[in-house]
Amino acid sequence: AWRVHENRIAYCLLVFLRPPPGHSFSLELDTTGQLPAGRSRIRVVLECMCSREQLLGDILCSLHHPEDKLLRDQSSSLLRTLCTGSYLDVEKTSGWVQQLVRSAWLLLPQSHHCQLTVLPSTQTCRFRLTSTSKMNICTEMIFAVQRGSSDAYLSLE
Repeated sequence: AWRVHENRIAYCLLVFLRPPPGHSFSLELDTTGQLPAGRSRIRVVLECMCSREQLLGDILCSLHHPEDKLLRDQSSSLLRTLCTGSYLDVEKTSGWVQQLVRSAWLLLPQSHHCQLTVLPSTQTCRFRLTSTSKMNICTEMIFAVQRGSSDAYLSLE
């Protein structure tokens, strides 16, 4: 979604998160099998990847390899960065994406003509670009995960 107001343009982007290979997301349901009324917790579940490891050799099975081998695996490191225990942590994810965007922005030629400001937010990523002409572009990134194998997604905000 987007809107224009005087010298400001606002964008709202829905960013779909996918688990790394060998993992899946599982939404915690209440005792009736429904999503809870409050914020849902997203459990990161390990899946056996032994057959893929044997066929392609491109990934180690997280369930069946010692922890010291997995410490070198990039997806395991990413999970330690984005999760608290076995659960996806939206605040950690938001902070990681904010840092990634901030670092990437400095490498773009536009960074010499526009100032990037990370706006305070713990559940989403919010940024403001201000050009030399004082035009503001505000962007908010909202994270979502797929609900099972359906076409429905759950927003993490």
